[in-house]
Parts: sequence; C-alpha cells; structure tokens
Amino acid sequence: MSTQTRESELSVEAVADVLRGSAKELKRPSPLTTSLVFGWRALLKIKHIPEQLFDVTMFPIMFTLMFTYLFGGALAGSTEAYIQFLLPGILVQTVVMITMYTGLTLNKDAEKGVFDRFRSLPIWRPSHLVGALLGDLFRYTIASVIVLVLGLIIGFRPDGGVLGVVAAVALLLLFSFSMSWAWTMLALIMRTETAVMGVSMMVLFPLTFASNIFVDPTTMPGWLQAFVEVNPISNLVTTCRGLMQGGLDYGQLGLTLAWCAGFVIVFGPLTMRLYNRK
Repeated sequence: MSTQTRESELSVEAVADVLRGSAKELKRPSPLTTSLVFGWRALLKIKHIPEQLFDVTMFPIMFTLMFTYLFGGALAGSTEAYIQFLLPGILVQTVVMITMYTGLTLNKDAEKGVFDRFRSLPIWRPSHLVGALLGDLFRYTIASVIVLVLGLIIGFRPDGGVLGVVAAVALLLLFSFSMSWAWTMLALIMRTETAVMGVSMMVLFPLTFASNIFVDPTTMPGWLQAFVEVNPISNLVTTCRGLMQGGLDYGQLGLTLAWCAGFVIVFGPLTMRLYNRK
C-alpha cells in the first residue's frame, strides 16, 4: 500500500470520527422548543409584512364604533347602556372571526411546499401547526387590547374589575386557540386559499350573528332561540359577560370549556392525520 493511499484512508477515518462525535453531541429538540421556534417564525412574518395586522387593528375599531352608535340608541335607549352589553360580545366576535386566518396561512405554506421541508426535519411533527397557532395568539391579544381600550374610552365600565377582564380575555384566547384546530384541518383539505376563506366565512357568519352578541335572544323566534342556546359562541359570550360584569354563570363556563376540549379532541387528531398523509 502506497503512502498516499494510507494517508487518504486516515483522512476518511478522521472525518468519520468527527462526524460520529458531532452526531453524539446533537440532541433532538423538545416539542416545546420546536413549537416556540415556529411560533417565533409566525411573529417574524408579521414583522416583515405588518399589513397582516390590518384586520386586528382597523376592523375591531370599525365594528365597535358602528354597532355602538348605529344601534345603541334603538336597542338600549343610549349608547352608554348598550356598550355595557355589547363590548364583551363584540370582543368575542372580533377575535373569533380572525381565527380563520390560521387556516389561510397554513394553506399558503402547503401550496408553496413548505410542509414537505418541515416534515423532513427531525422534530416533533405537530410543532409546525402548534407554533402557527401560538403565533396567532399574539394577533388575538392585540385585537382584544384594542377593543377593550376603545370600549373604555367610549364608556364601557366592567363591574368585574381588572381581574374579571383579564380572565375573560384569557378564556377567549383559549377558545380561539382550540377553535383554530378546525381551520387547520380545513387548510389541509381545501386546495386554495380562497376556498378556505369561503368555507370559513360560511361557518363563522351564522355562528357569530345568530348568537347573543348584539341582542338578547328572548326577542327572537323560538326556533332561532334554540339555535342560539346551543351555539358555542353564545356560551362564550355569556361567560365573558359574567366575568367582566361580576356575575359568572358556572354552567355556561363549563359548556365553554367543554367546547374547547371538543374542538381539540376532534380536530387535533384529524388535522395530524391529514398532515401526515398530505
């Protein structure tokens, strides 16, 4: 064996030793770490495209002002009286409506082939989806703060105090996170972003408008009252009103938490099954 061949073999063995040593030092990232990394990715997308925040900044202001000053006098006698009833509901409507953007974002990733790249990484499979949902919690928080600040400016006074308001917002964020799993499943079924938006709006409009957000359901026809009573949005609005005004209905709170668990239990596994097969 020549000296040159022997040196070449030694070099190969040395490189192999280094690679084996490096492989031993690398640790598989935890599910929490990878989920937070993908959550940070979602925030960076907002940083580079701040126009994405238009829906969580301008729409809440428009909805709150329009409904308060257009219908407040007719429905409650004054805008000051109506805003006490309306604000918890309009807060729920604003945040729930923007949950559908989770599905739009994931559908766009699927169209671009980003899913394939993420699935090839040695990470916890659902971390991409969970991270996107965590990033969207930031959007929901911004929308909540804007509605609350605007409400306080135009006369909303929560009897439940700061603790009640914070608890209501925390419950709303939990519900929105849970409901977003439905849109992640939809994002994996639909072929285009437009289709995801169309189906999401078709589901969200009846849920938000046929509820107790704007008026007391006792004035509605019987068949509509029956729908409003089983509507998860109505349960959430009643619970948020109770927390903010200091009169919590524990039965409605239990129903709201049951809906949250149901969304995750049903749509979480379905989403992961579709994600793994896509």
